[in-house]
Amino acid sequence: MSHPPQDPAEDPYPYFARLRASDPVHPLPDTRHPERPPGYLVTGYQAAREALTCPQVSKDTARFFAGKPSTRDLHPAVSQSMSATDPPRHTRLRKLVTTAFTTGAVAALRPFIAKTTQALLDRCPGEPGVAFDLVAALAMPLPVIVICELLGVPKDDRPSVRHWSAELFAAGAPERVDAASHSLASYLAQLIAARRASPSASLLDRLIAARDGEDRLTEEELLSLAVLLLVAGHETTTAFLGNAVLALLQHPAELDRLRADPDSLPAALEELLRYCSPFTTATFRYAEEPVTLAGRQVPAGSPVLLALGAANRDPDRYPSPDRLDLDRAAAGHLTFGYGIHRCVGAPLARAEAAIALRAVLARFPRLRLAVPADRLVWRSTRLIRGLRTLPVLDG
Repeated sequence: MSHPPQDPAEDPYPYFARLRASDPVHPLPDTRHPERPPGYLVTGYQAAREALTCPQVSKDTARFFAGKPSTRDLHPAVSQSMSATDPPRHTRLRKLVTTAFTTGAVAALRPFIAKTTQALLDRCPGEPGVAFDLVAALAMPLPVIVICELLGVPKDDRPSVRHWSAELFAAGAPERVDAASHSLASYLAQLIAARRASPSASLLDRLIAARDGEDRLTEEELLSLAVLLLVAGHETTTAFLGNAVLALLQHPAELDRLRADPDSLPAALEELLRYCSPFTTATFRYAEEPVTLAGRQVPAGSPVLLALGAANRDPDRYPSPDRLDLDRAAAGHLTFGYGIHRCVGAPLARAEAAIALRAVLARFPRLRLAVPADRLVWRSTRLIRGLRTLPVLDG
């Protein structure tokens, strides 16, 4: 299936708005395989909500691609994760995961997140007017350290884990993606074996021990969940932290209001999640049977791409959606998905973002961009929208 032409990665929203105005469920003919059903790009809020909860819109990629020729060599732990399954298998896996990945575990991590955040900020230049990269200094290392700590990944291994995870999102480089999938899966298989031989109190140990009656995770399921939690546990948070700080710097009145009332951060965080979602499109879905989304007939076999960031800016759901308004009632945004596939790590992402943003605002009272916004470099991937670097200075 061909993908839509993209506006610059830093601002795809005008392009999405034009598509939404034309058709919130926009057909994308496959020019390489015109005999196949077209794909559909969903940019409307209501249509995206419908697709996220429609049982006929499947995430079972193994079934979709069965029998189709492919030159890819993606490790099954990546290609067949819990996020790429449907009920009843998805229901079973998610139930086992949530017995280990609880809000209590996230609450217990908050002191560690806060301590790590302060330690990372302590390494930033203390002199006013000295520029540094907030992505490299905080947005990238913080979520990696937290999810690795949660999973029990040793400190010496974390740079390699970060590298392999980033490679999984390498745009236009399928060989690099495939190689990284095998490296990461091989490493985590060894880590699981090590945890069995010498148990600890990590999330990985809890997944190994997870039970639902007589049910437990198979070795393949355990490995796949470990990969999913590690990758999903930091890539999106890294992107969101950079996006959120940039959005605040570009809206100084909103930034000043948040500085004056830091206790309003939890509500403001929801508007930031709506306004600068780390997702361009959600992971792969397809119509298993003919379905109707926002009045558009989608044939069986058609891929369905959900542009979650675009749906969050649908004016039918959020008036003046391209304006950051920290007083907005932004609940109901689709950044973490909706329905049975809603992100299981949402509480952790919220905790990391709230702690990090509060610390940045307190540490740097005169924070500003060190370069013009049009010189910022953005990552170029279909899934993730985030900055490669965010040069800033205080003063």
